[in-house]
Amino acid sequence: MVKPAKNTICLWYNGDAEEAAQFYAQTFPDSSVDAVHRAPADYPSGKQGDVLTVQFTVLGIPCLGLNGGPTFKHSEAFSFQVATADQAETDRYWNAIVNNGGEESACGWCRDKWGLSWQITPTVLTEAIANPDPAVAQRAFEAMMQMQKIDVAAIEAACRG
Repeated sequence: MVKPAKNTICLWYNGDAEEAAQFYAQTFPDSSVDAVHRAPADYPSGKQGDVLTVQFTVLGIPCLGLNGGPTFKHSEAFSFQVATADQAETDRYWNAIVNNGGEESACGWCRDKWGLSWQITPTVLTEAIANPDPAVAQRAFEAMMQMQKIDVAAIEAACRG
């Protein structure tokens, strides 16, 4: 049995926590499916022997997927923010999520097919909107506000003015 972390993010799924964990493990580095636990008895949204919880790691962050049923849904109130080094890495993660039944949103946000939100954020963007020159930060921010997936070249151009 895997020893649980002192602090773990618990994510609620409707019976497909194991599928989600496998996708995350295949998509992101430093990610894995660590343990799958089956229900020892029937429960409100499942039967004895169904996958009840999945311990997994996403980008080094310990998580627990709970197959709790349809009662609760994911929302943008929680998201993973993934810092990317360049456009290729941004495209790789964004496309993996969106092309696997997910959907695009605005300003670097997308949602996977399980409803979990992801911010795929190139470091050039976070650096630009924190730029000590308020004009640079404003141009970068305004450029970002027009995007779905972040375009690194457009952010760099906005910084240059």
